[in-house]
Amino acid sequence: IEVIVLDGANRFNAYTVSSFARRTLIPPEKLLKSIRIARAFTCYQMATLMGEQLISLLKQEEATKLLQRRWVILLGPLTTFLDEDVPEREVRPLFERSLRKIEGMASGGVPFLLFQSHPPSPPLRKGGEGRWMSSKRAYLMRRLFQFSNEAWRIDLDEEGPKMILKKGV
Repeated sequence: IEVIVLDGANRFNAYTVSSFARRTLIPPEKLLKSIRIARAFTCYQMATLMGEQLISLLKQEEATKLLQRRWVILLGPLTTFLDEDVPEREVRPLFERSLRKIEGMASGGVPFLLFQSHPPSPPLRKGGEGRWMSSKRAYLMRRLFQFSNEAWRIDLDEEGPKMILKKGV
């Protein structure tokens, strides 16, 4: 299986992949060569990766008939869109366009896995900036939830991690 990772949260760790490969007796080089990773540090970069770059890469793969074996993983797809320096009037349309591009690819048979942490809401600050960020975060998280076929919550507690299905098909 070939994997494309779009990382908006700076979470991909090649050492973890290498360690996993060794434990499962897979040559790490072989596993790492099957992963293409692109990182985004701004919402504009993430939108470009989710739309133009990913579409272009998948079209290349389609020409070589590898599309059936290709998975796309989005790490922190919302993270870059939560930048408080980017006005909400720019964030929402940019995020909606990105979701539409992903939705089109998914309906065309491209499998997607999205991983997004749910950070706590920021404290309210003078001038209401905290409230504005809170509403932006809630809106984006709600849209991502609506967009997904399945949504799982992972709770970490004393007994260990628990996976809870929040939305299923």
